[in-house]
Amino acid sequence: MPREITAFSNPLIKRVRLLRDKRHRREEGLFLAEGLRILTEAREAGRLPEFLFFARDMASHPLVRALVEATEAMGGEAIETNADILSKLSGKDNPGAVVGVYPEFALGLADLDRAAAPIWLVAERLRDPGNLGTILRTGDAVGAGGLILIDDCVDPFSVEAVRASMGALFTVPVAKASWAEFVPWLRAGPGQLVGLSLDTEHDYKAPAYQALTFLLTGNEAQGMPDFMAEECDLLVKIPMLGKADSLNAAVATAVMAYEVLSRIRGA
Repeated sequence: MPREITAFSNPLIKRVRLLRDKRHRREEGLFLAEGLRILTEAREAGRLPEFLFFARDMASHPLVRALVEATEAMGGEAIETNADILSKLSGKDNPGAVVGVYPEFALGLADLDRAAAPIWLVAERLRDPGNLGTILRTGDAVGAGGLILIDDCVDPFSVEAVRASMGALFTVPVAKASWAEFVPWLRAGPGQLVGLSLDTEHDYKAPAYQALTFLLTGNEAQGMPDFMAEECDLLVKIPMLGKADSLNAAVATAVMAYEVLSRIRGA
């Protein structure tokens, strides 16, 4: 049975608000997600919050009811509140109907099954949470096996990244690894490492891609370092016909992912 909280001074409200800060997320092992669509995607993927906050005037909505019932059935707590509290938790002036507090679930390389999908996304030193979220959405769209974050990437559990993923954080496995860990793991099994680079003459439409392709996107500002490029089995570039010298990292990843997918399917 949901309890009601409407006071900003409530200890749980104070605790949950702190999860907007990376240090507190790491200490607690918890993160925030907000919005009915995102939390419903999470529920359908088998992810349920430890705490579910929902707006009183939305209590009768069938999707909210489904979230409340599923959360309580799995031992979580559902909490009825108001728009002001939801705004404080989400950091938005116009908050969604629900905010959830979830345990973090990032994986290691050993947890991944490379045979699960013909295409995997890899990003190194990605800094923008919007790009990370968009790449996750691309991964979901192309049926990627997962997203592997290399070295010092932006936190996938930040409020901004979770929001940008539009629920894909809950449907696309996310693993974290250093480059030193990733290379021997990659080379221990099948798979072609394809890097996006401006320093190559290979047009992205020219090569034949293997049915197991790891697509590597470099840092937004600097691209990938030379030692990473040298490790790639293939470097490709997307032609630029205008004055811009490159695409946004997330856009370039999406273009490449669909090209790889179409080639694999047509093979």
